[in-house]
Amino acid sequence: MITSVNYDTDLRLDFPADEVIRQVVETAAAQESFPVQFELSVTLTDNDRIWQINRQYRGVDRPTDVLSFPALQFPSAGDFSRVISDKERSPEDFIDPETGLLILGDIVISLEKVEEQAEEYGHSRKRELAFLTAHSMMHLFGYDHMEDAEREVMEKHQEAVLEKLGITRD
Repeated sequence: MITSVNYDTDLRLDFPADEVIRQVVETAAAQESFPVQFELSVTLTDNDRIWQINRQYRGVDRPTDVLSFPALQFPSAGDFSRVISDKERSPEDFIDPETGLLILGDIVISLEKVEEQAEEYGHSRKRELAFLTAHSMMHLFGYDHMEDAEREVMEKHQEAVLEKLGITRD
């Protein structure tokens, strides 16, 4: 598994963010029994840049905390029995020719939102970054939170990841 963490900002947290992200990604993949090795790109940015991305790709004209861009679609959340075919793409399009790994998708996180929301919710920045990463991983695995029942399932899965890592609301 390859998780590349890139900075698109001069902002930095006071702990090794890339290590926390990689731990969450690995724990989420193990918890969900993701069947193959994959690669994932995580970009850490600021509110201005995530606002631009949110506007461009979602048509939402405001900054957000995290954006998930899944490369794959599955029959249902957590069902990795097959990738739902995209008529315009072949299975080879989902494999990085350099690494031979499945391309899972991309995550973009605003470090400003990490700091703001940690303060707002009264927990550490590490916990907020881990939460946003776990949340986004669940999206990449096909989970959503549009309906209450979906939201409850997704929250259960992302909280289980954090519990396994001992990252709690301190």
